[in-house]
Amino acid sequence: MMKKVLVSIMAIAVVGTMFIGCGESDNKDNANKKYLIATDAKYAPFEFEQDGKYVGIDVELLDAIAKVENFNYELKPMDFDGIIPGITSNQLDGAIAGINMTDERKKILDLSDTYFEAGLTMVVKSDNETIKKPEDLKGKIFAVKKGTAGAKFAEDNKDKYGATIKYFEDSPATFLEVANGNADVTFEDYPVIAYKLSLEKKSDIKIAGEKVVKGNYVFAVNKGKNAELLKKFNEGLKKLKENGEYDKIVSKYIKK
Repeated sequence: MMKKVLVSIMAIAVVGTMFIGCGESDNKDNANKKYLIATDAKYAPFEFEQDGKYVGIDVELLDAIAKVENFNYELKPMDFDGIIPGITSNQLDGAIAGINMTDERKKILDLSDTYFEAGLTMVVKSDNETIKKPEDLKGKIFAVKKGTAGAKFAEDNKDKYGATIKYFEDSPATFLEVANGNADVTFEDYPVIAYKLSLEKKSDIKIAGEKVVKGNYVFAVNKGKNAELLKKFNEGLKKLKENGEYDKIVSKYIKK
């Protein structure tokens, strides 16, 4: 009888040790978890390569948030049109890439609180005096970056204005197409084109008219996935806005 009792006690002890070991392993894995977070490869002033490393508002905000919320991540610069598919297929944990909040994206992504108020504007060749308002887009050629709010605006209004759309991988390519006269207009987020023009004493392109669409930038994760990461982003963003670090980062690139 005594032997049976001892065997039972030993069995319970072994099982208990197994569970304790699993718990310690899980905690260690969570502490060492590294999120793969995408950003646009060419989207100044939010993300761009400078002196061999990526800088910009999005890059610095993410880094500051990761520090205050104590999480590890790997930044993955890539073409914008591959970012959302990468999130929805679980190849990416999240993305900060000048992503506009839209109803369509809300259906497939979980989005953070707004971290920047943007807005879409028309960009034309510097000597173009014929495009000043949306009604002037009739019969024009649109140059747009794939997968962006600008591309969606072009697609939504293509039939209305009888326009032709030409697609490109990045913003610099759309600007060049317009500057060279191969397209009449491109649609770009206001802070991006405003930053570009502020760096150029003389530019071949310019902003035409008022913003055609208002927009808000958000951090994104897959629908129903990475709720912890999204929570950390929101909490970190709130802390940065409260301690003044947010304004410090933005003002480095955009003067108010």
